[in-house]
Parts: sequence; structure tokens; C-alpha cells
Amino acid sequence: MTRLLVLALIALSGVALAQDLKTLRGDQKIDAVDAAPPVSQVREGARLDRAYRQQPPLIPHAIEKYEIDLKVNQCLRCHDWPDNVRENAPKISETHYVDRAGKRLDQIAATRWFCNQCHVPQTDAKPLVENRFRSAVQSAR
Repeated sequence: MTRLLVLALIALSGVALAQDLKTLRGDQKIDAVDAAPPVSQVREGARLDRAYRQQPPLIPHAIEKYEIDLKVNQCLRCHDWPDNVRENAPKISETHYVDRAGKRLDQIAATRWFCNQCHVPQTDAKPLVENRFRSAVQSAR
């Protein structure tokens, strides 16, 4: 009986907490349909600084028409050695040529094939929520 009472209290407190949650949707019901948010424009040209050590570099150009699948990776056309010299593009990091076992490879490791898992285009997007994030450089000051 005591277990049942405890479970009921936990369930009721969970409902009370859920009602106090604030979401990015505001007061809209979960099944409400709203307009798509504006698409942020890619910031082309100058590269933005990294916000923290080991952050994957941002992509300073549009990539929406790039094909990246199991057989093709169009990023390699400009960024793989030796094509990066001809294209005047940054060369892919040497870490991308090492497999999980630490073996050095002559081609990109399969675990690094899908570039946009880590690298994203730099945009003019505004933060979704207010925050006090400071980059590693700002925090060191």
C-alpha cells in the first residue's frame, strides 16, 4: 500500500513539474502548426574564430548541394591532399587519416567520412535562447 502511495505521489509531482516547463514554442500546444523559422544565411568569406580548443572548424561557404553519401564525398574534391593546394583550400587534418585502432591510412578514415557530422557552415543565426556563453579566449581575459 505504501509503495502505491509513493508511486502516486511521484506521478502527481511529475505532472506538476511538467506544467511549469517553459519551451521554445512558448504557449503553443504540441499539435499546433506554426510557420517555418527563417533560414539563416551562410557567412561566406572570412572564417569565424573557434569558440573553444578542439572545436571543428566552421565551413565558410554554402554546402547544401554537396553530395556526401557512402560512395561520394564532395568535400574531398577541394580539401583532400594534394587537391587542396590547387584549390587553395585548407587541408583535412591528419587526425582524419587515422582509424579507431590508431593505424595511419592513405585515405580518410571511415569514421571521418561524413564531414557535416562535426563541421557546419558558419551562419548569422541568433541564439535560440538567452545565454552567457563565453569563448575560451573571452574566458581567459
